[in-house]
Amino acid sequence: MKKRTDRKIAIAGTAAAAVILPAVMVGLAQAGVGVPKGKPQAAGNAQPIPSFGPPTQPTQVSGAPSPTAPAPKQTPIKVPNLPLTHGGNPFGTGGSPAKNDPDTNNGAHGDKPHLPPGVGDGKYRKAPDGATITAIKKVHAQEFDVSIASPALGSVVQARVLVPKGWKASDTKTYPVVYAYHGGNNKYTSWSHDGHIENVAKNYNVMVVMPEGGSNGSYANWWNGGKGGIPMWESFHISEVIPLMEANFHAGSTRAAMGLSSGGQGAITYAERHAGYFKYAASYSGALNITAPGMPAVLTLMNKDAGTKIWGDPIFNRSNWESHDAAVNVRKLKGTGLYISAGNGKPGPYDNPNAAPGDAGRVGEDLAGQMTVNFVNAAKRSGVSVTSHLYGPGMHNWKYWRREVDLSWPAMMAAIGAKKS
Repeated sequence: MKKRTDRKIAIAGTAAAAVILPAVMVGLAQAGVGVPKGKPQAAGNAQPIPSFGPPTQPTQVSGAPSPTAPAPKQTPIKVPNLPLTHGGNPFGTGGSPAKNDPDTNNGAHGDKPHLPPGVGDGKYRKAPDGATITAIKKVHAQEFDVSIASPALGSVVQARVLVPKGWKASDTKTYPVVYAYHGGNNKYTSWSHDGHIENVAKNYNVMVVMPEGGSNGSYANWWNGGKGGIPMWESFHISEVIPLMEANFHAGSTRAAMGLSSGGQGAITYAERHAGYFKYAASYSGALNITAPGMPAVLTLMNKDAGTKIWGDPIFNRSNWESHDAAVNVRKLKGTGLYISAGNGKPGPYDNPNAAPGDAGRVGEDLAGQMTVNFVNAAKRSGVSVTSHLYGPGMHNWKYWRREVDLSWPAMMAAIGAKKS
């Protein structure tokens, strides 16, 4: 049978039957989807830090370097066999996707990169691939919404830019910059609207760039059946957004990356895949071990229409999955400052104590927490220093992520040389 057509039909049918999604996830995990070569290793000895009462201090985790060690073995992810409630998306982060979301434009998927129709030369400096700013709208005194015509996405999408006090368009000086990536089913306004990032950034001479990341783009150039093409989120963020910010907004070359949920995955994998681009990377409840046993089934089915378009088939295209797995590639982060945090999905101090076991926020943080523990253990085995805050009880929501940004911000600012203003 050609390319296991029966299996692809089963995946598509399962995605449509959202009400039975968790049970199917467990069934696929037990069938071996996403099981790596070799015997999985038992969970490591990282101990969660209680989150009740005042926020606890993060712990430093490091290990002896082992440059010749094989790729880290992975602890299987325990997927709860429960019906999901409250929206049914375990990695939803609130808000709503952009109206022109490239992830949902199925007709363009796989097309070669191209500028959207009607884009002229404009007055702004372009990125090397021709990406250009088409409009800048002032939101507040220090905040702008920037429209970007992107060949990598084949459309015009937005980024929100927060500039430091004293910034002027006519400046010649540059500023350290944080690239902040949002989570699933959200958009470029997320870090401002939900994260209130201005509250921590205002005290430093730092720029914060919050680009569109798609509703389920997962911060990768999509596989699209092996032909690649649109949408190319990694190319957009690295090869278009960064040069456009540096050429037009005086963003400096000293950078940090941060993100939550799928955006946390983006921050860490970008730092791994682009050596030297980021001095510091932070993940809050990130998807940091996508090839752990059980997780390919969860992610493939959760993405519904995207299915295997993002990274390909989890068995036949496993090398592409592994190349986007933060835990598998953790050795590439030696020398990069890291802050990694997550809860365990149980109701914590900011949650409804009576939240049902199948609450999407509980399930999402349970899965993110397990992947984060796997990442921290992989870092320890590889000799990569990481500040980790595994805070125990806590669900998948902004109240924890705002707290984690507060905890990680001073070290991030120090790493990129941002000064208090």
